[in-house]
Amino acid sequence: MVRSPVQSDADASGSDRFGVPAIEMIDVNKWYGTFHVLKSINLEVQRRERIVICGPSGSGKSTLIRCINRLEAHQQGRIVVDGNELTEDLRQIDAIRSEVGMVFQSFNLFPHLSVLDNLCLAPQWVRKMPRAEAEQVAMEYLERVKIPEQAMKYPGQLSGGQQQRVAIARALCMSPKIMLFDEPTSALDPEMVKEVLDVMIELADQGMTMLCVTHEMGFAKAVADRVIFMDDGEIVEIAPPSEFFTMPRSQRTKDFLGQILAH
Repeated sequence: MVRSPVQSDADASGSDRFGVPAIEMIDVNKWYGTFHVLKSINLEVQRRERIVICGPSGSGKSTLIRCINRLEAHQQGRIVVDGNELTEDLRQIDAIRSEVGMVFQSFNLFPHLSVLDNLCLAPQWVRKMPRAEAEQVAMEYLERVKIPEQAMKYPGQLSGGQQQRVAIARALCMSPKIMLFDEPTSALDPEMVKEVLDVMIELADQGMTMLCVTHEMGFAKAVADRVIFMDDGEIVEIAPPSEFFTMPRSQRTKDFLGQILAH
C-alpha cells in the first residue's frame, strides 16, 4: 500500500517527531551581490501548518521559500528542515530535497515525456522504486488531482491548469513531508486558477505542511493558519487570516492590502 504524503511522521517513522518543527529559519540573510534580499528572517513552521506568504514584487518571497530546499543558498543564519540543518553538504541537501516538494510558476515538465513518465521519473531514480510501483503511485496522484485520463498525453497537449496539476501530482509522488508553492497560479489564465487552487485546498484539508507564495487572498483566507507579509526583504507581519485581513498592524501591510483587495 502506498503511503499518503499527508500521513503523520509518527506513523511513517515509528516515532513521534511532532516536537520538531517542520521548518526553522534563524536570522537568515541573503545577498545578491550588494543587494540584501533577505534580512534577518526568523520563522518557525510547525508540522501540518499552512502558511501563505504575500507581498509586493521583489520583496523576497520566492527567494525565502527557494532557500528552504537550497535552490538558493543563504549566506548567514541557519535553516533547519525536518530537524536537519541545510549546509554545503550535497548529500544533506539531496536528502532534504527528497522530503520537500516544490511547485513553480512555470510547470517545469519534461515536454518529451508523457505525463505518466514525468511522474515516474523521480520515484524510480531517487526512491529506487520499481517501475510498476511508480506507475501505481503516479496514477493514484493523477486521480487525486482529477486528471487520470491524461496519463499518456504529453505536456504540450494539456491546458495550463492541467499542466500545473500534473506538476503538483509529480511532487506528491515523492511522498513529501512539506510542499512549497511559488506563485503556482500566476502563469495561468483566470479560468484555470480555480482548478489548481481546489487541488491545493484539498491537500491543505488533508494536513500537508505547506508554504505558498501567492496573491490569491481568497485562498489565504480559506486555507492559511498564518499569513506572512514581506516587504523589502523583511517579514513585516505574521498573523492568522482573521487578524491579518481585518486588523493589520503595520502601515505597510495596510497599504498592500488596500491595493490588492481593491482589484
